Amino acid sequence: MSHYLVKRVLMMLLTLWIIVTLTFSLMHSIPGDPFASESDQLPEQILANLRAKYNLDEPLPIQYVLYLKNLIMLDLGPSIKSDTRGVNDMIADGFSASATLGLQAIAIALFFGILFGIIAALNRNKWLDYIAMAMAVLGVAIPSFIMAPLLINLFAIKLPLFPVATWGTWMHTVLPSLALAFGPLAIITRYMRASMIEVMNQNYIRTAEAKGVPTFQLVVKHGIRNAILPVVTFLGPLIASLITGTFVVEKIFAVPGIGKYFVDGIFNRDYPVILGTTIFYSSILIVTIFLIDIAYTLIDPRIKLTNKEG
Repeated sequence: MSHYLVKRVLMMLLTLWIIVTLTFSLMHSIPGDPFASESDQLPEQILANLRAKYNLDEPLPIQYVLYLKNLIMLDLGPSIKSDTRGVNDMIADGFSASATLGLQAIAIALFFGILFGIIAALNRNKWLDYIAMAMAVLGVAIPSFIMAPLLINLFAIKLPLFPVATWGTWMHTVLPSLALAFGPLAIITRYMRASMIEVMNQNYIRTAEAKGVPTFQLVVKHGIRNAILPVVTFLGPLIASLITGTFVVEKIFAVPGIGKYFVDGIFNRDYPVILGTTIFYSSILIVTIFLIDIAYTLIDPRIKLTNKEG
């Protein structure tokens, strides 16, 4: 186990380094710099001083090494377009709102996705199955940026139940969480249905049914545990994407999350913000995938993290 953990940690660090290197290279491959749009408004000496302040006058290899040195110290650097705030501060401020929405969306998607998938599998080719699959198709077909205005129109305008375009209480999180959850809920429903049908057709399930074991006990004790592995696989990228912010939904609902900083960083060509948010998202994605691998062994003891050949 210790050998496996060390190997995985090294692979995670290598993956993160590759992501940092590629992102850094792609950003600087675009002609110009963050101050290119201001070249006609500011004197050349002031532009030169600004570029020197952020090391943009140095050769790219030097800039890369300087950035890596700061990154090792967990310093994501200052925002070029904000004189008073660093990238660490921006992520810290935005992560709370993004994580709140993301965790709520994950909880909604998991609970109802697993529930609807089980109901559809146990009622295969019946009207409950057709309803669940119709909802799944709609969830996949309608993206979150379309679902968000629909929810606003229905539950904030026609039925003024929830506030929008502000932030502060749990009531403000309901509609954006639902908008984020609808797509993943549909995917989880489809995964769970397909996996549950396969599990319920296994010989050991049929043997238990023949012995008179109640269906509820079969589903809870044997079915869910063996059918949920595809859902767990899907959770890795889902968790990372939701808790780090989805900028379209955050923009629609005026949520002060990380997505706002990422979009602004791209428009402003704010290199540290783009790099910082990318690294933050990638780190969470890498860690969640690692935790998902560990969760496999807890759900199914037959799955081992180590092998004798390795």
